[in-house]
Amino acid sequence: MKISKQIRQLYKPIQPTIKQSEKNVTYQEIVPNQSLQEFIYCYWQLKTEKPLSDQFNYKVVADGCIDIFFELTNPKESFAMGFCKRYTEFPLENSFNYIGIRFLPTMFPQIFNFNASELSNRFENLNIIEPKTAEFIAKRINESQNLKDIKIIFDEYFQQKITETNFTIDKRLYRAIEIILENFGVVNIKTDLNTGISQRQLQRLFKYYIGDTAKTFSKVVQFQNILRAKPSNQSLKSNKLFYDIGYYDQAHFIKDFKNFYGVTPSKAFEK
Repeated sequence: MKISKQIRQLYKPIQPTIKQSEKNVTYQEIVPNQSLQEFIYCYWQLKTEKPLSDQFNYKVVADGCIDIFFELTNPKESFAMGFCKRYTEFPLENSFNYIGIRFLPTMFPQIFNFNASELSNRFENLNIIEPKTAEFIAKRINESQNLKDIKIIFDEYFQQKITETNFTIDKRLYRAIEIILENFGVVNIKTDLNTGISQRQLQRLFKYYIGDTAKTFSKVVQFQNILRAKPSNQSLKSNKLFYDIGYYDQAHFIKDFKNFYGVTPSKAFEK
């Protein structure tokens, strides 16, 4: 699937999950085997190094991806989280060890033959969506393993899974996604995404393979590029940034950012 290699080159989703103040909580990402990197962005682990004094509120920002995740102490219960157009907050216990698989945009629906829009803005028990993978996690993963051990197990599983998958490569959809990524999400949906199919067909493909409209995906891409740029509060206050990323006024920029992240840009990027 050479087309989707371009997605990884153009898009590197960020989850700015842990602040420096959270000394006893760690977040780590590890890339899969080379042969899987056009499908899976990373395997990740979020865990406590020792029990916290209070519960931990884990905030997931909008990133355009679909994830599988589970608690390593209870791999019999795994979940899939769909494309989200706003941040999601998970109140966790004071001790936890979560493992996740983050699929690049369009890849989860391709691999599991699943309509992404059915999972949008929510998470679901993986056993309902993909019982074979849920069963594999329950049988093969346990808390004695570290992230590198788990990577090896998942690499082998997904390499086999992908050889059995009949991918539907609609070049018009992937060209539209590339245009959005190449332009950092700053596009006119009606004029810039003219890839040879009608707007109605394009939106249907986006909803099936991404989970939402091309416009919503573009806004998430804009937001993710702001996170990667890590602007200073000074550049935010200069009012230039929101013009550069396609906003006409600061109020709309702040509103969208807060919707995707949970706090204002100045709060997110404060030192």
